[in-house]
Amino acid sequence: MSDFDLDIDDLTARDWEGETDAEPVRFALVGLGWWTREQAIPAMVDADYAEPTVLVSGSPEKAEDVAADLDTVTATLDYDEYADGDATDDYDAVYVCTPNALHPEHVEAAADHGKAVLCEKPLAADLEGAETAVDACRSADVPLMVAYRVLTSPLARRARELVRDGAIGEVVSVLGHMSDTILDSAGPDSWRLDPELSGGTTINDIGIYPLSTMRFVLDADPRAVQATTTAAQEAFEGVDEHTAFTLEFSDSLLAACTASHSAEVVSSLRFVGTEGELTLEGPFFPDSEKTLRLSTGDTESEFRPDTANQMREEFDYFANHLQRDEPFEPDGETGLVDMRLIEALYESAESGERVEVDA
Repeated sequence: MSDFDLDIDDLTARDWEGETDAEPVRFALVGLGWWTREQAIPAMVDADYAEPTVLVSGSPEKAEDVAADLDTVTATLDYDEYADGDATDDYDAVYVCTPNALHPEHVEAAADHGKAVLCEKPLAADLEGAETAVDACRSADVPLMVAYRVLTSPLARRARELVRDGAIGEVVSVLGHMSDTILDSAGPDSWRLDPELSGGTTINDIGIYPLSTMRFVLDADPRAVQATTTAAQEAFEGVDEHTAFTLEFSDSLLAACTASHSAEVVSSLRFVGTEGELTLEGPFFPDSEKTLRLSTGDTESEFRPDTANQMREEFDYFANHLQRDEPFEPDGETGLVDMRLIEALYESAESGERVEVDA
């Protein structure tokens, strides 16, 4: 056990941070929905390496109202002006936070203007759209990172180190869960309940959190998947309200996940190995209390670190890597793998069959 003793500083330290004397990365924020206004902007205002300078919205009035409270904003644009290249001298990178189906066109516009892109997950409403976004950035030779905020958090990164270093032996089982009350938080008119805009609900909106995080911690991709989706309430007509799915990584490593848009707001991720168990409680919600628990033999260590702002960590990670011209770990190719897995999961839910995946 002594080789894997934990220190509370391990669960708050930025292992990715590098020295830079560059000016803060200036962002155009594309999409001013509640997530951008309530989570992204406050995090960016507090960030060390990033600042908001351009706001893009379909509502000029909304953009002006938001800009009135931000000293760093120098321009507000509608979507057409953004696509046409207005105010490109006022920003260095783009944060895309619009409905999933609109991600590709906004990413393509950023690529056309030679701007680095941080795109909210999932990359698109479907695999074709995700491939369009990745191809656009690849052709323009601009960096693309998918906004998996959990993967830039100290908690998930330390969990990956522990698994990689053999703290629990060989991992044989992973259990993941995430649930929320979307009708209470976003309402029945949310675009997330529109299959044309979202592409689905529980799997690609919240199931993607345990899916992407376990891939990150394990440094492995599933070879086959199977899923079940259900919907009980009228508001979820055409989309999934609850889901359960399994991921087959190898003959000796299986994972099971559940997700629901109509349950208590909780999340967890549990790795069971041949020599111990590693559990993360509350890893996926930005404001929830976080716990890391490591059990090996007769010894158990539990830590409840001060919760780092996941959005601030994500923006600083992205900006710091841009400043140092370093590659991002959750890049466009990572997002494409998740989109292939999500497509396979929905295919399985429809057919009732196990689906093999060439990730």
